[in-house]
Amino acid sequence: VGLGAVAVATGVIFARVSRPTARVMFSKVAVVTPYEGVPTLIFRCANQRANQILEAEVNVSIARQVVTQEGHRVRKLEEIRVTRSRSPMFALTWMVMHPITPDSPLYGATPGSMLENWTEIIVVLAGIDDTFAQRIHARHSYTPSEIVWGRKFADVLTLSEDGRRIVDYSRFHDLLDEDAPQTPLI
Repeated sequence: VGLGAVAVATGVIFARVSRPTARVMFSKVAVVTPYEGVPTLIFRCANQRANQILEAEVNVSIARQVVTQEGHRVRKLEEIRVTRSRSPMFALTWMVMHPITPDSPLYGATPGSMLENWTEIIVVLAGIDDTFAQRIHARHSYTPSEIVWGRKFADVLTLSEDGRRIVDYSRFHDLLDEDAPQTPLI
């Protein structure tokens, strides 16, 4: 009975400790900047672990206060379509982009209107941990004060002399003016 109890306790502890956690870093802010001539909401995420997240998918929603036809203020949640919601292998960084077109829930939004409507951009990233073969989840949100208009992200990817991609995490949250030139990959 004693050996059985030790085995069960060891199994419970191992199951608890070996459960993978998502170590996904999200940019501190999201930006609204032109991309391909269209205003686009953009934020970054990066996998901070040395492994890969397989079949990664990102779901982005907007939560905001709206007034119904009856005059009631309610919190409404709408899904936001992004240009690429799935990645077969998430190993480095991912720029998640939502074009603000006439059919977008953000069409016509301004920093003031987002603040007035208590707008929040909610991001959920999920995938399969390469090491443990278990599903992992990461969540982040952006409030109106964390959405920067008229700026863009600095480049974080460079190439080493042997051709490998290197992510410069020290520049992960850095912003540039819209018209600032980007540094090409070396």
